[in-house]
Amino acid sequence: IVIFVDGCFWHGCPKHYTAPVNNADFWAEKLNRNLARDRRVDAELRELGWTPVRVWEHDIVTRPSAVAKRLSRAIERAEEKLRRAARRRVDGQR
Repeated sequence: IVIFVDGCFWHGCPKHYTAPVNNADFWAEKLNRNLARDRRVDAELRELGWTPVRVWEHDIVTRPSAVAKRLSRAIERAEEKLRRAARRRVDGQR
């Protein structure tokens, strides 16, 4: 898995993002580029067989146990995926 901690300001957190008043057009474009890059990077990682997991910075502070559980589940799913792939390789070699 690949873990990203997305900052509330830089990634447009629905709970905490407040658009700047000064240079509003610049910041709107910056946020849109960041979000587009996030989607592109996630898709590229999936194509390479990775599992991207994104958590909000505020959740690490306010809900650390929930974040830990989410990451633990993602790791367990990735481990199972690897075990299935290994079994397929072994079965294919027989």
